[in-house]
Amino acid sequence: MTLRVAVIGSGPAGSSAAETLAASGIETYLFERKLDNAKPCGGAIPLCMVSEFDLPPEIIDRRVRKMKMISPSNREVDINLVNEEEYIGMCRREVLDGFLRDRAAKLGANLINATVHKLDIPGNNTEPYTIHYVDHTESGAEGIAKTLKVDVIIGADGANSRVAKEMDAGDYNYAIAFQERIRLPADKMAYYNDLAEMYVGDDVSTDFYAWVFPKYDHVAVGTGTMQVNKASIKQLQAGIRARASEKLAGGKIIKVEAHPIPEHPRPRRVVGRIALVGDAAGYVTKSSGEGIYFAAKSGRMCAETIVETSNSGSRIPTEDDLKVYLKRWDKKYGLTYKVLDILQSVFYRSNATREAFVEMCDDLDVQRLTFDSYLYKTVVPANPITQLKITAKTIASLLRGNALAP
Repeated sequence: MTLRVAVIGSGPAGSSAAETLAASGIETYLFERKLDNAKPCGGAIPLCMVSEFDLPPEIIDRRVRKMKMISPSNREVDINLVNEEEYIGMCRREVLDGFLRDRAAKLGANLINATVHKLDIPGNNTEPYTIHYVDHTESGAEGIAKTLKVDVIIGADGANSRVAKEMDAGDYNYAIAFQERIRLPADKMAYYNDLAEMYVGDDVSTDFYAWVFPKYDHVAVGTGTMQVNKASIKQLQAGIRARASEKLAGGKIIKVEAHPIPEHPRPRRVVGRIALVGDAAGYVTKSSGEGIYFAAKSGRMCAETIVETSNSGSRIPTEDDLKVYLKRWDKKYGLTYKVLDILQSVFYRSNATREAFVEMCDDLDVQRLTFDSYLYKTVVPANPITQLKITAKTIASLLRGNALAP
């Protein structure tokens, strides 16, 4: 019998998993509740994702080569990429997700427009899982209730994952992101042609940052904060609108969006023959709030593990087989998450530390180390002399802002 795998959710994580599975000849079912979904998202992707996932140029709305960091006191630090071949890609999720989903379908994944609402979990390691879903391709909006039996399930259905609840994956803290898409007059849009801005301060985010990111014909203006502060999210959004008001003058809001962002991996990411990837697993970095690349990468790594197990002669992967994916993931990216967690806890705790953070970003060594880490997704080790210099400058910045006292 052929191995049957269901992937729930067709964002970057799910579509990347489905593509890998289908290309390897595994019977793959890719579920998506809303095929025209435009997920609220800053939409920044690193350079390595463009090549690694073979993304065509039309996926990228803007190639950002300039970043402006703006402190609570409105001190501005300009960060420019020196290498002309390097850039941060800005994309719209409806475009990126649609491309990845369609590519997976062309390779053989069975795309199902449906809402999954329940899983029947078998009592042993050989019986199939039963997926209960409502198919939206028939009978109008109400759809038709159906079931599907599969051997393995990949949950890629976002921060509010139904799959995670069904497998009792445990809870996690999360942040709330709020974003407005604003269409600007031509002269204002020209300013953001290849420039993105990041604002920090209590007025724009209690524990995160706010952003102005350029897209195809508009800018994405947004902020984020932890769940405990979610009642203030609209006030914080008003803060970023006020800070960037001159640059946004004459703009028209064309879309308002909000969504949860996981703050750390779930306690259980593999249970039985069910594995979580992307936001469902909690793979969003602190400090930067980045998740697109890590979602796509986790989906691919999970699928590769299933393919390896299938090819080795073991038809149905076990829980231990799927946990190989977790071990590989944690080994490859665990340090990145820890470093960014530390950075957030140090630099986002007060306006004084935020001022020190922006001051530190004015250093060329810090800029190079940061961009290398972001663009190529590694915690790049600096040589010892450079590392000592960066450490000394960091401490000096914190001392000048009286930020070390807390």
